[in-house]
Amino acid sequence: MLIVAALALPAFVFTIGCKSTATPSATAPREIATDDAALAVRVHRALVADPGLRALPMSVATYRGVVQLSGYVDSEVQIQKALAVTRGVPGVRSVSNDLHLRPQ
Repeated sequence: MLIVAALALPAFVFTIGCKSTATPSATAPREIATDDAALAVRVHRALVADPGLRALPMSVATYRGVVQLSGYVDSEVQIQKALAVTRGVPGVRSVSNDLHLRPQ
């Protein structure tokens, strides 16, 4: 019995020493989702605060700091204004433009 224990102990210690451990990433997925949701709210508030953009049907989606604007506007000037307002919100890495001119 003592011989079996003497042989099993090093094998057990060796396998425990080789066990890999997961290292947490710099930002967990839940934190990114929370940050993206908060960023979307800040962008939406900034767009609504602008009198020229307030009444336009625009959607805001975010993923890892990239904001996608989608919807319909009346002019190219409104598109450029929406992009500028969005870029001015802290935390926005880049803006994906999916805004379209309304059919006349």
